[in-house]
Amino acid sequence: MINWKDLAENVIEIAEAAGAAILDIYRNEADFNVEMKSDDSPLTKADRAANAVICEGLENLSQVFPIVSEENKAIPYEERKDFAYYWLVDPLDGTKEFIKRNGEFTVNIALVYEQQPVFGVVYAPVLEEMYWAIKGQGAWMRKGTTQQTLRANTFSMSDEGLKVVCSRSHLNEGTQAFIDALNQPEKVSQGSSLKFLLMAKGAAHVYPRLGPTMEWDTGAAQIVLEEAGGKVIDEETKAPLRYNKENLLNPYFIAYGNITD
Repeated sequence: MINWKDLAENVIEIAEAAGAAILDIYRNEADFNVEMKSDDSPLTKADRAANAVICEGLENLSQVFPIVSEENKAIPYEERKDFAYYWLVDPLDGTKEFIKRNGEFTVNIALVYEQQPVFGVVYAPVLEEMYWAIKGQGAWMRKGTTQQTLRANTFSMSDEGLKVVCSRSHLNEGTQAFIDALNQPEKVSQGSSLKFLLMAKGAAHVYPRLGPTMEWDTGAAQIVLEEAGGKVIDEETKAPLRYNKENLLNPYFIAYGNITD
């Protein structure tokens, strides 16, 4: 039996510690002209430092589950296909945001049970924003000493002026066609998994991701959005995104706030 309140407190602390490890490098490294993850780049150092903090923290919890992380993803499917619970971790999501120093990168830790995220923590260390959710219990955000329950906007796709979240760097032909079909939409740019959280807190309505992402990019933010009243839907099957697939690449998806149609 999982004590969700205790687990949330512990994983929030782990995410904060990982964020501190990232910021130590982010604020003190001189050379940020990095496009690739070379072994000695600030990006790679920050990724590895955060991953080490997260893995150590999760392995020291009272209940220990396997860890699938962007940094240590090589667990064979034959082994992980039998996982009931496991941790899904992206220690630093938003590499372009990190390099550009705009602060829109996140630490992402999700607990997946039978192919669905059931708990998630997303932390934006520069913005000092902490988001978390527990399946069936709700989603919350904390900034400084202020904590709030997250509620996605209720809307219909035919509404005028919907706010559409799109990457600064991923606006492909399919995404443009999706946006063009809407009624006078407003484009909102946001980096990393913070795109989902804009919808979770009612600041946007829909996020079409008609391009490649990995499971660790979406797991933690998906449960936060779902518990705020939204959903993340496979663009082809119209079913919620599933996890622990043989191929950890996500299908194209659409994330919605509280859509009524």
